[in-house]
Order: sequence, then structure tokens, then C-alpha cells
Amino acid sequence: MKRVDGPEKRAPRILVVEDNPMNMELVRDLLQAYGCQVSEAVDAEDGWQSLKTEIPDLILLDLQLPKVGGFVLARAVRRTRRLRGVPVVAMTAYVMAKDQEKAKHAGCIGVIIKPIDTRTFPREVEGYLRQGRQAGFPSQSV
Repeated sequence: MKRVDGPEKRAPRILVVEDNPMNMELVRDLLQAYGCQVSEAVDAEDGWQSLKTEIPDLILLDLQLPKVGGFVLARAVRRTRRLRGVPVVAMTAYVMAKDQEKAKHAGCIGVIIKPIDTRTFPREVEGYLRQGRQAGFPSQSV
């Protein structure tokens, strides 16, 4: 991912839904280092509340959340007309093919495996942001 320089480019807005404080800190710090605006949610309910007021360019979603799991939130995003075009990417330690397939069935366009590789993470995120832009989805506040 290229760092955002200058006032002419709007920083990508990314919602991170992650219940582990250490993972959240790592993801937030990496994204902010590349000029992204990061919104944080500690569970699916908190993430849903955030989505009521802002439509991000990308959602990074832990699948193993307390109370309501990430799969439920991903499906809710896909069922909500104004959010359908927002790319949702699962972040999970579960690397089995069936787990990745479940994430895709829930509406995730991809999976980032935890623990996060700090060297490849920015490129992975940029790729998912690009997919969202190519789909023609403009982010907006609601």
C-alpha cells in the first residue's frame, strides 16, 4: 500500500472489527502508518453501530467475535443495500479451506490469515481496496 501524501488524496477509511486488543493495535498502527483512517469496533454489534453512521472503503472483520460472530455481521452487510459494495475481508487464524469457504459464503471477498504478516499486510489491504474501487463503490457518510 502506498502512503497517502498531500491534501489532494483522501485517506482510505477502514473499519476494523477485532476483539483482541493486541491485534487491534497492530492492525490500527499499520494502517495509520500508511495514511488510512481507522475506525475500531470490538464486536459485531459495535461494528454494526459504526456502519449506521459511516460507510467505510473496507471492513476488516475478525470472524471469531464474542456474542455475535463475524459471519453474522458479514451477512448483515451483504443484505444491507447501502453497504453491499463495501468489501469485507475476514481476518482469521483458521486457515482450513472450509473456513475460508464459509467466509466467502458469508460475504467476505477474501481472507487475511492471522497472525498478520506485517510485511505483506499493506499490499493485501491495498489489493482489497482496489477491488472495491474497481467495483465502482464510492464511500460516503450517511
